[in-house]
Amino acid sequence: MAEVPPQAKCVVIGSGIVGNSLVHHLARLGWRDIVQIDKGPLPNPGGSTGHASNFIFPVDHSREITDITLDSMRQYKELGVFTESGGFEIARTEERMEELRRRMSSAKAWGIESHLVDPAFVKEKVPFIEADQFIGAFWTPSVGVVDSLRAGTIMRDGAIASGALTSVPNVEVVGMDVEDGRIRRVRTDKGDIEAEYVVIACGVWSPKIGDMAGIRIPLTPAVHQMISVGPCPQLSGLPGEINFPIVRDMDTFCYERQHGADMEVGSYAHRAILHEPEDIPSIEQSKLSPTEMPFTSDDFDPQLEQAYELMPELLGAEGAEMRYAINGLLSLTCDGNPILGESEVKGLWTAAAVWIKEGPGVGRAVAEWMTHGHSEIDLSHSDIARFYPHQMRREHTRLRTTESFIKTYGIVHPAEQYESDREQRLSPMHDSEKKLGAAFFEAVGWERPQWYESNADLLEVYGDRVMPREHEWDARWWSPIINAEHLRMREAAGVIDLTAFAIFDITGPGALDAVQRTCVAQCDVPVGKVIYTPVLDGKGGFRSDLTVMRLGDDHFRVVTGGAHGMADKKWFADQLGDDASLEDLTDRVSTIGLWGPRARDILSQLTDADVSHEGFKFLNCREIDLGGITVLASRISYVGELGWELYVSFDQAAAVWDKLLATGAPYGARPVGIGVYVTTGRLEKGYRAFGHELDAERTIIEAGMQRPKVKGADFIGKEAYLAQRASEPAAVLCTLAVDDHASASGVKRYMLGGEPITTRSGEALVDGHGHHPYVTAAGSAPSLGKHLLMAYLPPEQARVGNELAVSYMEELYPVTVISQDATPPFDPDNERIR
Repeated sequence: MAEVPPQAKCVVIGSGIVGNSLVHHLARLGWRDIVQIDKGPLPNPGGSTGHASNFIFPVDHSREITDITLDSMRQYKELGVFTESGGFEIARTEERMEELRRRMSSAKAWGIESHLVDPAFVKEKVPFIEADQFIGAFWTPSVGVVDSLRAGTIMRDGAIASGALTSVPNVEVVGMDVEDGRIRRVRTDKGDIEAEYVVIACGVWSPKIGDMAGIRIPLTPAVHQMISVGPCPQLSGLPGEINFPIVRDMDTFCYERQHGADMEVGSYAHRAILHEPEDIPSIEQSKLSPTEMPFTSDDFDPQLEQAYELMPELLGAEGAEMRYAINGLLSLTCDGNPILGESEVKGLWTAAAVWIKEGPGVGRAVAEWMTHGHSEIDLSHSDIARFYPHQMRREHTRLRTTESFIKTYGIVHPAEQYESDREQRLSPMHDSEKKLGAAFFEAVGWERPQWYESNADLLEVYGDRVMPREHEWDARWWSPIINAEHLRMREAAGVIDLTAFAIFDITGPGALDAVQRTCVAQCDVPVGKVIYTPVLDGKGGFRSDLTVMRLGDDHFRVVTGGAHGMADKKWFADQLGDDASLEDLTDRVSTIGLWGPRARDILSQLTDADVSHEGFKFLNCREIDLGGITVLASRISYVGELGWELYVSFDQAAAVWDKLLATGAPYGARPVGIGVYVTTGRLEKGYRAFGHELDAERTIIEAGMQRPKVKGADFIGKEAYLAQRASEPAAVLCTLAVDDHASASGVKRYMLGGEPITTRSGEALVDGHGHHPYVTAAGSAPSLGKHLLMAYLPPEQARVGNELAVSYMEELYPVTVISQDATPPFDPDNERIR
């Protein structure tokens, strides 16, 4: 038995599927002197890996989670621990069938074979199911089950055999030492380990371990109920573990899965049963394992009855009985994504809130990230740096997961809003916005007006130009008022609350070097210039896109989207030397946008400053006096109109807001919601958005954002970017317009994003990466009277005028490419911005 060594290059805490996958991939990438510890015995230390039902359905509406899952499936197959069984997701209602049609869009977009089938097809493959209980199903042949304990053992043993790993079971972590912001050692009941790197990969215990180092890992242990009924005569004597497809009974939030002679039934329909990591029993206190809690039958009984209705002859067979029943613990987060990456403590990494289907993929990706500074799969939605302080509160995690648990098999609209733990961050204009009838959507805690009911009178003004939507799904979490506000902004002016921006200043003698090293664009510019720039990782993929203002020789202000603000903050902070510092101003500086053809008229009524085109040029910024209030005005536009972003302290922002609305009223100005800013305005101009068109798997060339020259100064990703510029792109970002919205029922349908782009006849397209093109963003273009889609197309398809199709809810709609470069569909010469 190995003993705990006194030092290591890297300590991995956890011997579940994630920890085992991680040590395997670290060893594969050349790491040595790795130590893995776990409080439990091997091969099953008592975590979720040991009790999970271990099946994998690959289709998810998230491309990131799907990519991780597909990579995990590939690895499981290579290890010889994957058994393909196929899987059904059945629908009892027409509403669910519509959701399964949406799942078909995701399956086609990600290149996963799936089919919509009738009950007879299901009955043919699962003869003991009652076909009259449902109306249709989603069939995925590649669904299967894995032996995750065996997989973990193979990977761990391989790392040990290579000489890279020492794995020690039955070791309890009792503390972690952080010195000067860096992890230094792990303290255990078997001795201390000095370490350069530590990875917390211990599932439901991760928050407890994180607390020891002063970091928050915002996940909660939550119960998933599962029983095993058997022996079932229909299953007895069959070879292997599984012979029939797995069935997800989506409308009852249950699944049925063969395991030898037994049938497992799992439920996500019960109340959210959450635990604190500190309250999980010890190995000695546990009857089975620490994550297999006592079964609460009252929570399960309604679902058991529904399972009997679906498979009465099997589950009710003579001699079949409940042989195993647990409340198994798994990890949930406030947004449903894993928690991966380096924490605010240098060298301390996390790989938590990961399910069996994602384990090996996460292990590979995090190992690559630790080794190269980036991974092949984009992990931006899983980055631990994404969380703001309020999201790290345990109360927030508990409230959000209580709300979202029941949605595990739920029908969740792409724009659906959480109801719990709202109003955590309010802009200075919030009271005014409430009076204006704002429909608030949340963005990382900020309450942002999506549209204003006070602008409903504009619907009559603009009539059918607001492009109303007939179908409830297409119109859910949307309003035609957005399009009316858009038209008013184009006609007169709009005032937009942009307080959700993340803002931080970088100052000091080394400030220029830091921003130059981080940003692609030239940042050594005169004071008062505004720079729009991509930010790349080492392989030339997007880390972000944002603006930088040079406010002094040694003073730069970075402004970025709120959703990715904390990750951007960490990325910049990681590039700072001792001669530069970063100050977060997000909660102290509010931003108000003023745009439209009358914006200059309105602003000139409030200031004596020269705001003419020559006196205040585009991509310039400076302080101006606005009715006695000092404001940093930046002439930039994300909606394709003349105007400014106005930066003002929180205590004076409401006054500036009121002045703009009052002064703008005679010019026709209105308050305008974020629906215009992030969707209609930007799509008409073909502006790219991080998290949609831009991510770590896309390049500047593919996005059509390259500039004639590359700056001489070095920057992260420069070598890769130069190579990309010298090569033909594998895909090209295009804007497409929908030519005809009429569905088979005669109701006009409007795409929401994520749908596959095909030939007019429905044949699949494939780009140079081997990916199928899909809609990265969709929305109205009221100025054009069109519904626009953005998508990366194979280069040979990226031609203006090319006629293609988009598949939406299993119907094809004709689309035409209207732009295949940076030329915007609306105002192509950018005359309105001037």
